Amino acid sequence: MRLSALFIRLIVFAAAGFMSVAASRTAVAVVEERSVIAVQETLVDQGYEWASVLGDGLQVILEGEAPTEAVRFRAISAAGGMVDASRVIDNLSVTDSEIIAPPEFAIEILRNDSGVSLIGLIPATANREDLADRIQDIADGQPVTDLLEVGDYPAPDTWRDALSYALRALELLPRSKISVNADRVIVNAISDSPEEKRRLETSLARNTPDGVRLAVDISAPRPVISPFTTRFTLDDTGARFDACAADTSEAVAAILAAASKAGFQERANCTLALGAPSRTWGEAVAMAITAVDEIGAGTVTIADTDITLIAPIGTGQRTFDNAVGRLENALPEAFALRSELLVQPEETTVEIPQFTGTLSPEGVVQLRGRVPDDVTNTVVKNYASARFGQRQLIMGTRVVEGLPTGWSIRVLAGIEALSELSNGSVEVGPDTFEVRGNTGNPDASGEISRLLIEKLGQGADFEIDVSYVEELDPVAGLPTPEECIAQINSVTEIRKITFDPSSADITAATTPVVDEIAEILQNCGDLRIRVSGYTDSQGREVMNQQLSQDRADAVLTALRARRVPVSTFEAIGYGEENPIANNDTEEGREANRRIEFDLIIPAPAPEDTNALDEIADEILNQNAAEADDVEAPQDTTDAETEPEAEAQDETATDTEATDSE
Repeated sequence: MRLSALFIRLIVFAAAGFMSVAASRTAVAVVEERSVIAVQETLVDQGYEWASVLGDGLQVILEGEAPTEAVRFRAISAAGGMVDASRVIDNLSVTDSEIIAPPEFAIEILRNDSGVSLIGLIPATANREDLADRIQDIADGQPVTDLLEVGDYPAPDTWRDALSYALRALELLPRSKISVNADRVIVNAISDSPEEKRRLETSLARNTPDGVRLAVDISAPRPVISPFTTRFTLDDTGARFDACAADTSEAVAAILAAASKAGFQERANCTLALGAPSRTWGEAVAMAITAVDEIGAGTVTIADTDITLIAPIGTGQRTFDNAVGRLENALPEAFALRSELLVQPEETTVEIPQFTGTLSPEGVVQLRGRVPDDVTNTVVKNYASARFGQRQLIMGTRVVEGLPTGWSIRVLAGIEALSELSNGSVEVGPDTFEVRGNTGNPDASGEISRLLIEKLGQGADFEIDVSYVEELDPVAGLPTPEECIAQINSVTEIRKITFDPSSADITAATTPVVDEIAEILQNCGDLRIRVSGYTDSQGREVMNQQLSQDRADAVLTALRARRVPVSTFEAIGYGEENPIANNDTEEGREANRRIEFDLIIPAPAPEDTNALDEIADEILNQNAAEADDVEAPQDTTDAETEPEAEAQDETATDTEATDSE
C-alpha cells in the first residue's frame, strides 16, 4: 500500500508539472502573439510599413530598413509605447544617405578706409596663411576682419584663378566690394575721378582668368563744375564746342540737337556734372545755340545763369536784333542775356602789347613778351616753375610801362592754360586770347574755357584750338603686353642680369638693369609673366635645375622688392633645357646661362572639339523633333579646356647670367 501511494503521488506531481509547463508555454505564446500584433498595428498606423515585427518569447524584435535615423528612432519609440521598452530589440538598419553635394565656395570681400573684411567659405586645401598674409599686405596697416570658414571638399578647378584675380583687383581698388566664387567675380568699386575709372577698367580688363565670368561696375562721382559752363562757336571753320557741361542726359540730348541743327557734326564731349544753376539749364543752352544759328555766326558763352552772345563783324543789325530779341523773350526766368555786335576797330599806330608762351613736345617752356614790372616778372617765373615742374624754363619777358589794366591776370591765365597742354602755345593780347596745341586730356578744352571765363570774365574774347591725341593720354596710352616685353628687350639687349658664381645672388652690377625692368613693368599694368631660369649643361642635371629655379625666384623677389605687382607672375627653373647656343664653347655656355621673361598667353580651345559639339547638338535637336515623347540626352561635352602652362605662346626676352656653374 505504501508503495502504491508513493507512485500515485509521483504521478500526480508529474502531471501537475507537465500541465504547468504547458500552461506557461501557452501563456507566453499568447502574450508574444498579442505583443507582436499590437506593435505591428501601431507601426502600420503611424506609417512605418517598412518595419516588420517578430516575437521571441516576451521580446519584440523590430527588423527593416528605415529611411533616416530619425524615422528609425521614432519607430522604436512607437514600439516601446505598446510593450515595455526593455522588451524591444532593435534590429533596424538605415538607408544609406545620398552623397551630400559640396557647398559652394564663395567669398565676399569689402575694402574701405576702415580696413578689409572677408566672409565666406573656402576649401580646406587653400593656404589660409598665405591668403592672410596677402590680405595684410593689401590692407597696408589697416585692420583686417577675417570671418572665413573652411569646407573639407575638393576645390573647383577655377577657384584658385578666380581668387587670385579678385585679390589683384582688391589691390587696385581701395574702396570696393568683390564677390568671388569658382566661376564668377563681381567687382563693385568707387573711383575718385572719371580718369581713374578708365585707368582701373583698363587694368582690370587685362588677364581675366579663363572659365571665370567677370562683371565690373566702377562708379565715378560726377565732377563739380564752377562756373557751370558751355561755350559754342560758329564761324567759317564750322561749329564747335570749347566747353560743354550738362546736369542730365536729357539736357545733353537737347544741347546736341540744337548744335547739330546749327551744323555741328563732330563728337561732343558734354560732361555730366554737378553744379547746374537751374533745372532748365539744357533748355537755356539749346536756345542760345539756336540764336547763334539764326545769326549765322558768333560765340555764345553760358556761365551759370549769365549768357553772353557775341556776333562777329559784318553781321546785319536787323538779323542780330531779331535773334537776340527772340532769345531774350524765350529764356527761362533765371537767366540773363548780354549781347554784343562787334564792329570794325579803328586803325591806330599804337603798338599792341603781346605775351606768348610755348611748350615744346620735349618739355621746353619759353615765355616771351611784356610784363608791367619786376615784381610781376618774378611772379610769372615762379608761377611757371610751379605749373611746369622740372621742365626747362626759358624766360624772354621784358618790363614795359603803360600796359593795359588787368594785364598781369591775363599773363598768369595764359601760363595756367598752357600747363593744361602736352605741347602747344598761348598768345595773349589786350583783347584777344588764343590757345592752341595737343593734349592727352579729352576734357582739356572745357577746362581751359572755364578757367578763362573765371579769370578774364564771361565777356572775354578767346579762341581755343586744342586737339585730343590718344597717344598722349596716360590711360589710353598704356603700353600693350607685347610692347612691354619689347621695352624689356631693348633694355636687356646689351646689359644682362648676372649672378654670383654658382649661386642665386644677383650681382651689384645688375641692379640698374633690374631697376629699369621694374620701372617698365610698373607702367605696364597687370600682366601675366613667366620668369624662366636656364643654365648650361655643365654639372649634374638636378643641380642645374635647382639653380635655375633659385635664380628665377631671385629675380621675382627683386622685382617684388621694387614694388612691382608680381601676383600674376610665376618663376620656373628649366635647368639645361632649351639651349640657345652650343654648350661645347664658352660663349655658347654663357649664352645658355640666362633669365627669360615670357608673356603667358592661354592657348585657345581646339577647334575640332567645338565642331564635334555643334554636330552633336544638331543630331540631338533632330532626334528631339522626330520623337516628342523621347527626351533628348543633354550634351555635356565641355569644349573649353584648361590651359596648360607648357602650351602657351610666349614672347621672350633673354637676360643672361654669366658665371661658371
